[in-house]
Amino acid sequence: MAASVVRSCCRVFLQTSAHGKVAGLSSRCLGGVRWKSSVQHATRPDLPKLAYQKVKGKSPGVIFLPGFASNMGGLKAEALEDFCKSLGHAYLRFDYTGCGASEGALEDCTLGGWKRDVLYVLDELVEGPQILVGSSMGGWLMLLAALARPEKIAALVGIATAADHFVTAFKSLPIEVRKEIEEKGEWVLASKYSEEGAYRLNLNFLKEAESHCVLQGPIPITCPVRLIHGLKDPDVPWHISMQVAERVLSADVDVILRKHGQHRMSDKDDVKLMVYTIDDLIDKLTTMA
Repeated sequence: MAASVVRSCCRVFLQTSAHGKVAGLSSRCLGGVRWKSSVQHATRPDLPKLAYQKVKGKSPGVIFLPGFASNMGGLKAEALEDFCKSLGHAYLRFDYTGCGASEGALEDCTLGGWKRDVLYVLDELVEGPQILVGSSMGGWLMLLAALARPEKIAALVGIATAADHFVTAFKSLPIEVRKEIEEKGEWVLASKYSEEGAYRLNLNFLKEAESHCVLQGPIPITCPVRLIHGLKDPDVPWHISMQVAERVLSADVDVILRKHGQHRMSDKDDVKLMVYTIDDLIDKLTTMA
């Protein structure tokens, strides 16, 4: 772990950035007056339209990648938009195929299809280097995007990064349970985040996701990486972020652990930490440039 700095946030961490840019943000990012961006739809040949909201600005830009079955309307995504607008940096948030305001059916989606969505955003909807901010499954997708488009990635920020999650969770089930799921062709995954109380994953989704696993060996990513995780995350264990930190080849990797953090990391102080982390990255990247 020589490449990683592990910070336990039971210490005092949330301090105003040294250059003072974040000090006045809290009221706008965390429940005050918001500046709204309009929803646009990207038309792709033979593929569902992607819904996105974009703010023009300077580089590096910031792109938010939601979690599984989530959308671009969450607190973290909106707080990042307010933050980027306050600094004049470009920002984009979007919905994956089958999620939110984008076209498509969730049950037909695959991890590879969502990776294709992210690459389309990088190739067609933004310009210049980007900081990818991935929440949960979005953290897995940010790693896949950085591997596929390294020249377009300035830095990565993972929030409860769920690298390889569905695959490892399925393989950790008792063998008799796995056999029953394979016979039914569907895994009913209980979740408090679903309106129905569970998500239904078909075997095709699991088998396809297996081809995108990244934790089996070194991850050839060399940009700065920041990984924030809650020690009380009941869904994705915090040691997954530690594994990512160990495997990426970058020498600039920080793991930030929140003592009381849950999976979604959407409490006010969690959002502040995310914003401050990105603020420090932007300052570092622009200073280097």
